Order: sequence, then structure tokens, then C-alpha cells
Amino acid sequence: MKTIFALASARGRAGVAVIRISGPRAMEAGQSLAGSLPKPRHSALRLLRHRGEPLDQALVLCFGAGASFTGEDVVEFQLHGSIATVNAVLRVLGDLPGLRLAEPGEFTRRALENGCLDLAQVEGLSDLIEAETEAQRRQALRVLSGAVGARAEAWRARLIRAAALIEATIDFADEDVPVDVTPEVTVLLEGVLAELRREAAGALVSERIRDGFEVAIVGLPNAGKSTLLNALAGREAAITSEHAGTTRDVIEVQMDLRGLPVTVLDTAGLRATEDAVEAIGVERALARARAADLRVFLMVDDGLPEGLEPAGEDIVIRGKADAGGGVSGRTGAGVPELMDRIGAILSARASDAGVVTRERQRLAILRAIEALESARDDVREGSHKAELAAEEMRRAIRALDSLVGRVDVEHLLGEIFSSFCIGK
Repeated sequence: MKTIFALASARGRAGVAVIRISGPRAMEAGQSLAGSLPKPRHSALRLLRHRGEPLDQALVLCFGAGASFTGEDVVEFQLHGSIATVNAVLRVLGDLPGLRLAEPGEFTRRALENGCLDLAQVEGLSDLIEAETEAQRRQALRVLSGAVGARAEAWRARLIRAAALIEATIDFADEDVPVDVTPEVTVLLEGVLAELRREAAGALVSERIRDGFEVAIVGLPNAGKSTLLNALAGREAAITSEHAGTTRDVIEVQMDLRGLPVTVLDTAGLRATEDAVEAIGVERALARARAADLRVFLMVDDGLPEGLEPAGEDIVIRGKADAGGGVSGRTGAGVPELMDRIGAILSARASDAGVVTRERQRLAILRAIEALESARDDVREGSHKAELAAEEMRRAIRALDSLVGRVDVEHLLGEIFSSFCIGK
């Protein structure tokens, strides 16, 4: 395996830039520039040189194989963050034998291949890099810390116990088994099933925290929806006019609300119209509003629009209410209270989030649930279904193994690591 190197910090001018080298020739490469290296997990200031010419004064750190992010020998240079300095060091490293520039996500991929991270942790690291809100940061950090792997391992251990008990009855099918294992196996299966169902439900909320909640502002034309969107966004995100039907398409504004990622949608006024373009806007508005996590209905004197009814925790509030008792985007009246109400509803939903955060992980959980339901039914039918029950348990274990990348995920790795930046 070749030794790889890359800029691990953001490209561009900065106070400090970090260049990372990983692989069997990392220490040799570090010595060729720094002269001597500090002890592993220590740092030292060194003048980097190439063919006698100084490159920069850098803080040098070393990590031995088995005690680094990638699991390999690693050397890091913390340089002055000028573009010219970084380019000069990268150019020199590229000329050294056995070294090449890392591909996107290659450091993290080596960490996975060397057993330093499981696949769920890799995905958590990707989410942590992309996190923009406090809720996203906390969720990603929990996954990166190994929460998914720990939970999967606990489920796996109980299923291995259940499978072993069932297989014992198969091995001794022609003999009297002194203990009926059915009650213990049933308890194990029902316990894991209950936890998996909770996790599958919580995964939908976790995905929303990662990708963002959608809140749609809906109502009749000229109800003040665009003005309210601008007030929520703190800028002129949508064109406002006293003429009904100004908004024809869905306008999106992303914001951080109580640490949650939220996209607020301004939709076309909902009414019957003979204008072909406006009719398309109304159809899109209805589709996006129905798919949204929460709807805010702006009520005016004419009432609520037809074709869409408030449901669940949807908010119904009077629009253009300058005198209080409702909300006004023009004056700001009621806007803070509306934001608090939206934030409270979404925060309550976010509290139900599980540790599983991605659709791939949720589908693995659903496969395990399906297999365990079959196994439970086979166990209940008696010993003549023992072999089928054991195979279904093994199928559930394989599904849980795919959560952390033990099996059946090789085809996903290219897609996962393509989203990483070079140097991570």
C-alpha cells in the first residue's frame, strides 16, 4: 500500500495549514523534510528543508501504526497557512518515491480497512464535517463515538444466544432435551424486536435532523405568506406584492432554529385559477405542503384554503395581524412567538431520534425486523421449524452486521467516500 499525503485543513489563506502523511513510508518522508522526528504522540518545532532549501518552520507530530487515525504510521506538519507554502511542501512530497496524493476520503477509508472505525462511524464523521447546527453536531458526534456499533453488537450477542439455543435442539433432535428453550428464545427475540422497532421509528427523526425539517407556509393568495417568510429569514428572500398570485414557485429559506436545521417554504396561494402558470404553482405548493413536516396556515377573513386541511400539530394563525392575536411579517408582530412555537414542536420530535441516522442503516434494521418476525413465528410453531428459525436469526444477524460494515457493503464504499474532501 502506497503512502498518501494531502492538505487536511481547508485550502486558502489561513493562520495554520495541516498536511497529513500516512502509510509505510510516512516516517521516512517526514525525516527527509524535518531532519529528525519527535517521539510518537509528541510534537516538536522543525525547519522543513528540501535539498538544502528551507520550506517553512513547522510543528511536527508523529503517530505510530495502531495509534493513529488511519491505523498506519502518520506524520503531520502544521505549517504557516499561505497558499505558496502549502503548495511548495505538497510539491516536494509528490516528488518523493512511494508517495502519492490522497484521493477523497482515503485517510478515512484506511481507518475503516484497518479496523479503527466501523462504517457507521465513517458516516458519522461525514455528518460531523457537514454539520451546520447544534443538533446535527451532537447527533453526528454520537454516531462517530460508536453508538450504532455498540447497539448493534448488543443485539447481535442476544441473537447469537437465541440461535445457539435453537441449534442445540436441532443437534439433539433424536434425544430428550432436558430444558425447553422456547421461552428463553422467545423472550430474546421479542426484546430485540421491540428495540429494533423503536430504532426504526427514531431513524426517520434522525434523518430529519441530518437533512433538515421542512415547514411550509400555506394559505390563500395575498395572505402575507411571502412577507412572513422574509421576516423569518431576516432578508428579502421572496418578492412581495399587494397583487394576489405573485408567488408562482416554492421558495426555500434555510435557517437554524433552536439548533435544528429547518427549511421554511413559501408556497403559492392556494386557489382555483384559470392561469396555467399559477395552476402549476398551486399544484407544486400542495405537493410540497403535504410532504412537509409541519404546516403553518395563515388565515385571513376569507378563511382557510380548500384542498388542504390542518392536521396533527399544524399551526393555524391569523395573518396580516398588525394589532396582535396573530402574526404580521410587515411589522414583526407575533413572529418571535411563532418561531418559538415551531421550534418547540420540532424539538419535541427531535427528542425521539435514534442512533441510526441514514436510510441505508434504517433499511438494514427493517431487514433484521422482517427476519426476526419470521424466526419468532417459526419458534412458536414448534421444533419441526427449528432449522428455519435458526436460518432467519442468522439472516437478522447479517443485516445487523451490514450496519457497521462487516458484510455486504463493498458496493457502497465508493459512494460514501466520494462525499469526503481530500485530506479526510
